[in-house]
Amino acid sequence: MLGFFSTTAINVLADGFAAFLYGGGKMRFIINDILNQEDKQAIANGTSQSFLPEFDLSDLENLKNTLSERSIHFFECISYLIRCNRFEIKIISPKDGSGISHTKTGLFFDGENYVSFDGSCNFSRTALIENIESLTVSCDWDGDIESAKIQEIKDDFENVFSENDQNFNYISAENVKTHITKNFSSKNIDELLADELRIIDKDFTSKSLPQTIVNALKKTRAKIQSLIDTIKQSRQPKPEKPEPADTETPRFPYPTGPREYQVKAFENWKRNKQKGLFAMATGTGKTITSLNCLLEIYKRNGYYKAIILVPTITLVEQWEKECKKFWFGNIIKVCSKYPDWRSDISRLKTMELLDKLSQRSYIIISTYASFVRSDVFRELNSFSASKLLLIADEAHNIGGGLMLQRLSDIKYSRRIGLSATPERQYNSESNQKVLDFFRCKDGYTFEYSMREAIQNGALCRYYYYPHIVKLTQEEMSDYVEVTHKIVKMMGRTDAQSQEILTTLMLKRKRIIHKASNKKKMFESIIQQAFAERGNLKYTLVYVPEGNKPDTDDADIFNSTDIFDDDEEAERMINEYTKIVTNIDNHLVVRKFTSDSKDREQMLKDFSTGKTDVLVSMKCLDEGVDVPRSELAIFCASTGNPRQFIQRRGRVLRTHPDKRKAVIHDLIVIPDDYSADNEHFQLEKSLVSGELRRVRDFALLSENLADTETELDEVLSKYSLSIC
Repeated sequence: MLGFFSTTAINVLADGFAAFLYGGGKMRFIINDILNQEDKQAIANGTSQSFLPEFDLSDLENLKNTLSERSIHFFECISYLIRCNRFEIKIISPKDGSGISHTKTGLFFDGENYVSFDGSCNFSRTALIENIESLTVSCDWDGDIESAKIQEIKDDFENVFSENDQNFNYISAENVKTHITKNFSSKNIDELLADELRIIDKDFTSKSLPQTIVNALKKTRAKIQSLIDTIKQSRQPKPEKPEPADTETPRFPYPTGPREYQVKAFENWKRNKQKGLFAMATGTGKTITSLNCLLEIYKRNGYYKAIILVPTITLVEQWEKECKKFWFGNIIKVCSKYPDWRSDISRLKTMELLDKLSQRSYIIISTYASFVRSDVFRELNSFSASKLLLIADEAHNIGGGLMLQRLSDIKYSRRIGLSATPERQYNSESNQKVLDFFRCKDGYTFEYSMREAIQNGALCRYYYYPHIVKLTQEEMSDYVEVTHKIVKMMGRTDAQSQEILTTLMLKRKRIIHKASNKKKMFESIIQQAFAERGNLKYTLVYVPEGNKPDTDDADIFNSTDIFDDDEEAERMINEYTKIVTNIDNHLVVRKFTSDSKDREQMLKDFSTGKTDVLVSMKCLDEGVDVPRSELAIFCASTGNPRQFIQRRGRVLRTHPDKRKAVIHDLIVIPDDYSADNEHFQLEKSLVSGELRRVRDFALLSENLADTETELDEVLSKYSLSIC
């Protein structure tokens, strides 16, 4: 309820307006009787000594000719809102004819929280920028009293807006809406964002702007530019599949070209003698960044040759799609799903021998599991060492097992490693070998952190909610018993003792991992989300894993065997799926597992909203693209922080219709028993390790205070801190 309504306020607020529309903004105004010419003139004279244009809504054609460019932009935005049924206005005047409507209150709602204001500030430039005004703000997360204030303002607004308040005359706004739509051009959101950017750029030339306003404009401009880049990339039509693929000239898939940071990654890699490790946050375009390097090789040499290593068969197929977007052809897939690859490789080598200049282009995509096999390794390691580019996706996988043993035998001089989490947990020796392999002695070749990605709009902002889960009495008894045995074995260095200690640690880990109270907490979270949103669309659920050890070596797995010999895993995913389906019988819930035969269709249905919820274990960890996901619930207590980083990256990918993401994380911390100092220090070490992940999640979230509140008791007991 705005009280006075002046075009000068429009000049103040227009900078972020199109961005607000892009975010799905909807507006409802209750304004003063501005159709009365004498009242409008009195308002203008009372708030400014300078000349103000008359705001005569009865003559919009004349108004359009006299408004500044910024105000026209504002009305074009309103026109856009009206066409989309996202703008409503009520014009009121006191019923007895004396006095004016002078209320200045308002309410903001972002789909989750309410914030209200009540104060002296009118809707004018003078009031918003120059006057000394008072404004009281209430936030619904600040307790019952503030929530009651918000509800009072909300009730008052709804009463007036529904025309039930008998103290006012309600003036029809239909003609106003009609004239606004008619007299201001029908621009789409892309054009409005471009206009907004141009207007802000003009503001930077003003010498009278305070530094605080300049700083605010810079932030707004960066956000709008990021939105424009996101829209351009997301709306580019997908390249048609080339038939045959190698008859087309390779090129970057989007007319806008690579982003600035992707160009920088290539330049750094080139300066590092075409070796490097790109440490880039999940969701920031690692695939496109590396393929752009291959494209640059093609531009200089006239051909491209690459071997791409990936953790799973799903990623083999996903990389093939990404390569075809660049119009790369002659792609050979090496994995158990494609047994004919040997004949394809044989034909390729024959053609290489016949081609004296060795300018034939090709790309080989292989899983790590296939590549490390002796016969496959000999085949794939025998191409031209100087001309082929090796791309290792999720490069932390090469830091362990057979892959680590193969490193010294790989002869390809051009190398790119890609990972959001390059360093393998607990193993500094293998970390160094991976860094040496990619010539990263002095640090990563290129880094693009999650913090940078969120700030620049490459990843979306998110809210993080950890939930403490307690063990049952029986589970606690088992936990204490195993802990006693662990304490007795610690300090022993003989092989047998170390083996027993490892077994005990895994046993205790399973107690935490499969804590039965997780299901009750999960049910509570999912019920509340459904009640607040009215649906569960775009929800990902990561359930606790089965009996297979969840160690750091679990990164390398073939996605066809996750459930093999593990009935517990299947039981767990069935139980959590049932909890979701019991919420409402109209929900469409799918189990995204290694046994799913139609996973590509499942992901497509999820992105379009046909499938509401995907329930998974590991299949959504690495590389699977689900940008439409908005709500994620982590029920697994994995000891591998990299899995959580991957999962967070899945949820934070941007989408044109997505404003934010919400993550719920179930934390099992056994803090209900008193033990001697040795036990306590062991528990503190374990809790501290668990909280490292929580801290990483919380510090980049929009609601750090919620995490501190939830964990206050635990932090106090162990003398720990989130920050």
